[in-house]
Amino acid sequence: MFKSASSLFRPLRFVRQLSTPVMSNKFVQDPHKLLLIPGPIEVADEVLYANAHPSMSHMSPDFAAVFGDCIRMTRDILYSKDAQPFLIAGSGTLGWDQVSANLVELDENVLVLNCGYFAEGLVDCLQTYGAKVDQLKAAIGGTVPLPDIKAALKQKKYKLITITHVDTSTAVLSDIKAVAELVHSVSPETLVVVDAVCSVASEEIQMDAWGIDVVLSASQKGLGTPPGLSIVVVSQKALKTFESRSTPVSAYYASWKKWLPVMKAYEGNTAAYFATPPVNLIYALRASLAQITQGPVSLQGRFQAHKDASRRFKKAAEELGFRNVPLSEDIAANGMTALYFPEGIVASDIVPRLLRKNVVVAGGIHSGIKDKYFRVGHMGISVVDTERGDIDKVSKALEQTLKEARASKA
Repeated sequence: MFKSASSLFRPLRFVRQLSTPVMSNKFVQDPHKLLLIPGPIEVADEVLYANAHPSMSHMSPDFAAVFGDCIRMTRDILYSKDAQPFLIAGSGTLGWDQVSANLVELDENVLVLNCGYFAEGLVDCLQTYGAKVDQLKAAIGGTVPLPDIKAALKQKKYKLITITHVDTSTAVLSDIKAVAELVHSVSPETLVVVDAVCSVASEEIQMDAWGIDVVLSASQKGLGTPPGLSIVVVSQKALKTFESRSTPVSAYYASWKKWLPVMKAYEGNTAAYFATPPVNLIYALRASLAQITQGPVSLQGRFQAHKDASRRFKKAAEELGFRNVPLSEDIAANGMTALYFPEGIVASDIVPRLLRKNVVVAGGIHSGIKDKYFRVGHMGISVVDTERGDIDKVSKALEQTLKEARASKA
């Protein structure tokens, strides 16, 4: 299904030959519990091997070429020709700080579409940097209706609007294309910011065609790389907004003024310095991005694989008596599933038993339903590499677990 680990160290389309030793035998990671939470996810052997690259200077020409590859391939995944990626050491949460510090000035208005736990966090971050935040809150398991968004945009001028593409707390998938079209028609000066930490590389995002100004993500979910990289991609329109701000950026480490020259230098295959990047993670990201953009499965094929696996797992769970948190199938994420427990079943009946079967899933985190549901991630190699059988494994384990739980209560 994937390229051999050694082939990942041959030159990619943008890189001259690297002086990297080629291993004689294929690396295989140790047996471990099957990780099916909504991130971090299972990581391919080739990516973990790349993460074990010998220590390398972040100022070396060889590393600069690898970093440049990552910038270009990140842009490719979002179907963008000229958006500016920022690949910075940090969690996905650092993307919130970047948006808040670089695009919003004191007392400017921001509209947040709130579909769950992670929108609440973004609100807190924006307010920390001095934004005036209005929220449109969806029902649990739902999305914010377009007419409500239209009405809000007509009532007040907003510097930006934020949408969580997939809220990891509810597995709700928002229609970012429709929201962006609405914003462009009603308030074209408003920037469209998408929190896509749980959707990049598992859900389609056409950044240029849909007119999205900022996409926030991280390395450990659909991008199939270990945690530790904040990945933010910024349109030229948003960059101009940043460059024309009237007050200094209200952050130091998160300032694009510091990072933009670094990103441009690396894309030009030369090194520049502001803070040391996570060198080994960049090698791992390059390996994963190469699989995603240049592997045997196309991007569109990858999105379809996520849809197919999602439908199969959700159907299996529903047949057992579980119920999806999203209120309808069309707003259910393809890279994860959130399931209400059947009547009489609680988290302690399911999650620990699955763990004993070597399947790791996640409990609930949405405050309104925290003890009533759990979450399963199905992203990356768990769905694209069907020979692994991960979806069948979790489905069978869930069926056995539910039988055991019910038997224990009989």
